[in-house]
Amino acid sequence: QAQIVQSGGGLVQPGESLRLSCVTPGFSFQIFNIGWFRQAPGKEREGVLCIDSTIGSTYYTADSVKGRFTISRDNAKSTVYLQMNSLKPEDTGVYYCAFDNSYYSQYTCQEGAFGTWGQGTQVTVSP
Repeated sequence: QAQIVQSGGGLVQPGESLRLSCVTPGFSFQIFNIGWFRQAPGKEREGVLCIDSTIGSTYYTADSVKGRFTISRDNAKSTVYLQMNSLKPEDTGVYYCAFDNSYYSQYTCQEGAFGTWGQGTQVTVSP
């Protein structure tokens, strides 16, 4: 099974920025739809941003992050990024990237649509 290695995250103050990365060494990165998900304490995992494999378009952005978070992919480096700006305390949680090449994951930014997951990385936004 493909391996995903996440990096980034940490503790920041409100208003600051962070960039998370997911690297997928050794497999055909460009055929996969990719999603960033997060799970806040005591809450279910939710989709944040999802990007498809065909033209690399972002097909889903959670309302709570619109205008602040962006997703991008570099197929040559087999890497996907989540740029998070103007962070808020409610952005705190464990962030996961996920991959899948099913048609379902091409238009559904939900946990059940993605089969391969990174290990997760903690993001804490606190004064």
